[in-house]
Amino acid sequence: MSSNKIKNIEKKLLSDNYYILNRVTFDYLMSSGKWVNQMREVYDRGDGAGILLYNKEKKTIILTKQFRMPTYMNDNKDGFLIEIAAGMLDKDNPEACVIRETEEEVGYRLKSVKKVFEAYSSPGVMTEKMYFFVGEYTDDMKVNEGGGLDSEHEDIEVLEIPFQEATKMLNNGQIVDTRTIVLLQYAIIHKLLD
Repeated sequence: MSSNKIKNIEKKLLSDNYYILNRVTFDYLMSSGKWVNQMREVYDRGDGAGILLYNKEKKTIILTKQFRMPTYMNDNKDGFLIEIAAGMLDKDNPEACVIRETEEEVGYRLKSVKKVFEAYSSPGVMTEKMYFFVGEYTDDMKVNEGGGLDSEHEDIEVLEIPFQEATKMLNNGQIVDTRTIVLLQYAIIHKLLD
């Protein structure tokens, strides 16, 4: 990591209760040529991977529904979000992560997935990079009911939805998770279910 526009980087740990929050101060070279001192709080929660599961024959997708406290605290009346299956990378790579999370959350064991892109989630405050995948599923890939891991206190509802209905939910504001919006738009643009 190197840039000739920053110097004198100092980090101070603010919290490491679950993930890591640092206060970072640094000198930044403005386009005017002037050096200015800046401060940011940087949240490091690791990287993640998510997947849009689709069935071409049935013209359906699988999404999840679960409670998200931060959204409840910011105007989401019941705190529940409709989302793609996703999770944090453990010590594995993004593809292994998304295959593992698919089985844990929605109960399907995938044979293959396709990475479509990677992107920073909220670059002004988080280090997280999200890896986005699509994967085709069939009924014979179902190995359990999903719902998440008890050890992680997950309580995930599995939703198999006609793609046209999901598109309506996207357009009428029922789907408000950025990762899900991005992958649904990818599916629309690339005509995954046509």
